[in-house]
Amino acid sequence: MDLYQEEGNPGNLKVAAASEFVGFKLNVHEVNADVWPPALPSWSKLPALQLPSGAVLFSTNAICRYMFESSGQELGTETDQCLEWEHAELEPAVLALLHVTLAKDRTGAELAGAQEAAMDRLRQMDGALRSSEGDFLLGTKPSLADLVFWSTLFPVLSDRVLPLAEQADSVTRLRAWFHAVTSHPRLRETSDVAARKFDSGSLAAACADWISKRPRQRPSPPAPGHVLRLGKAAEPQGRGKVAPPLPQEGAPPPEAPQDVSEEEASRARETFLQGYAGLPKPRVVTHPVLPQKGEKNILITSALPYVNNVPHLGNIIGCVLSADVFARYCRLRGRNTLYVCGTDEYGTATETKAVEEGLSPREICDKYHTLHADVYRWFGISFDYFGRTTTALQTEIAQDIFWRVREHGFLLTDTVEQLRCERCARFLADRFVEGTCPLCGYGDARGDQCDKCGRLINAVELKNPQCKICRDTPVVQSSEHLFLNLPKLESPLQSWLVASWAGGDWTANARLITRSWVRDGLKPRCITRDLKWGTPVLPLQGFTDKVFYVWFDAPIGYLSITANYTPHWERWWKNPDEVTLYNFMAKDNVPFHSVVFPCSLIGADQNFTLVNSLIATEYLNYEDGKFSKSRGVGVFGDQARDTGIPADAWRFYLLHLRPESQDSTFSWADFLLTHNAELLNNLGNFVNRAGVFVVKFFEGRVPPMELTADDAHLLALVTRELQAYTRLLDKVR
Repeated sequence: MDLYQEEGNPGNLKVAAASEFVGFKLNVHEVNADVWPPALPSWSKLPALQLPSGAVLFSTNAICRYMFESSGQELGTETDQCLEWEHAELEPAVLALLHVTLAKDRTGAELAGAQEAAMDRLRQMDGALRSSEGDFLLGTKPSLADLVFWSTLFPVLSDRVLPLAEQADSVTRLRAWFHAVTSHPRLRETSDVAARKFDSGSLAAACADWISKRPRQRPSPPAPGHVLRLGKAAEPQGRGKVAPPLPQEGAPPPEAPQDVSEEEASRARETFLQGYAGLPKPRVVTHPVLPQKGEKNILITSALPYVNNVPHLGNIIGCVLSADVFARYCRLRGRNTLYVCGTDEYGTATETKAVEEGLSPREICDKYHTLHADVYRWFGISFDYFGRTTTALQTEIAQDIFWRVREHGFLLTDTVEQLRCERCARFLADRFVEGTCPLCGYGDARGDQCDKCGRLINAVELKNPQCKICRDTPVVQSSEHLFLNLPKLESPLQSWLVASWAGGDWTANARLITRSWVRDGLKPRCITRDLKWGTPVLPLQGFTDKVFYVWFDAPIGYLSITANYTPHWERWWKNPDEVTLYNFMAKDNVPFHSVVFPCSLIGADQNFTLVNSLIATEYLNYEDGKFSKSRGVGVFGDQARDTGIPADAWRFYLLHLRPESQDSTFSWADFLLTHNAELLNNLGNFVNRAGVFVVKFFEGRVPPMELTADDAHLLALVTRELQAYTRLLDKVR
């Protein structure tokens, strides 16, 4: 089989050790990361193993597992546990130590912190090994777990690269294990080659070069529940958790059960005995869904995805999948729910994509609207209506809001200095200028916002600006534009925010970002652009050749998409007393939904429905970096579909690591291990054991039940869990 690897990647040692141990023959191809092998998917990473079927494995642990299982070795639950802990705890700590050690600008505190984080994992391993029945992790013979751990720890315990030798001497059981693996006859060649390369400095230099090209890693404290334990009693009961052993004779009594009143137990018993007959009848949905008097009318929107590419997993979990889960929950609770979304199709990005593909802007919108709809349909996203912004109703509603805002005196006219690319012969939209942030010095800032410091900036303020299309340096030219007078709207906006925060469920980051905007004082915001592809400002004299800026125009798409769904759209969007509105998005979209869009609707003074709960996620990253549509980095919706892995598996994992309160990272190795641990080991084993008991002791039939007092007590505790679950989901947690 063909193995593709790059020089200096620490994962190479894992694969080499496993292949030598089981005698697995590999055709090794050294790859220059700048020239990607045609045989590999664009979203894979190295090392990667191409199977005879054409499928590709690019998790080192998965590659090693494949070689072991192909050689006839059976791998049990204990191996899964060890591999999960190595991936989640040990490997990140070692890589973080490598990064900090090799970084030229490191501080003494950073190095000490990274060393302590690595030593914490080594001490955990040392303690776990002391409970092992043999010299190795899982007994008297080396296993896949031993090879994976040994390969990860080689740079640390070889005493040749990292300044950890003195501290590592204290973990004597770990040292003995490392020596036993290193000297094992079936690993002798791999060990000798690695040692010689480290002695000569060649492997150390290659490893240093590989590490230096990766994003800077920071050591992190151990994750709660990620504890390495060895032994047959250790069966996974959750992500990295371990089941307590069965009570032994003479052992202290278990923890006392929680107090449950007789009334609470009686209610739970009665509810259980009613069975399905006691449940509310499912709501029959008829279209169009319209608000109903006296009911909970829930309106849900996802930030409109742009049509310049296929959505990646970060887009999907940040907007549409999170909103879909909440919409499904609301429907199951019998609430009158409308969930709308659509593609945002106007702006420079569409024009540029059209030029790249040799299509007209309309053709590019038609193409990518279909692609988006297909991806979301495959993911099972339960839109009531999925529309688009390039419609006549979008123009009609956007222009109506604009004229009403103007009539109420909330617009300004001013001359704007803009960047114009002479080679492209066009003014450049903010997101199509890149340069150095004037506030923090970040070298990859956009023309509207810096992703590092989060501050809004004007494109002309960028240092060393470049046209994102052709990389020429743009020139500054003046043009007259219209501005939304946010300072004049600040007082009614603040009054509305106070009421919305008091009655709704905004995420912490949404509140924080909005507060920072208001705290710094609102400034007039330009709402027009010198473009051709967009909603026209017509018929205002002097501005007939301009279009609305995307962040004035795009949120109005929620209204026009609903209007394309039903002519009675105003019953949703001009009905704040009967409708509760939830907006779902990633955190970078917050200011436009919490300040600019509400100010536009407040300024129009048409009793519009404003957001009650603004739900913003943090970022989902990809492996060692970030998802990027423009750079093609990450896993995109069509690629997820084409893997052959069912949509529900992707939904489960994305929700499992949803970046609800902090950034999280998609990892192929963790994707595999999480499904094995959470679904296969926990849920699968639970269902299987229950089925085995029924077949073994009750002839395959569940017998009639006579509920005891203990049963009623248990049902009351289960009811508490369900009540806590619904309370959290009501708050979109």
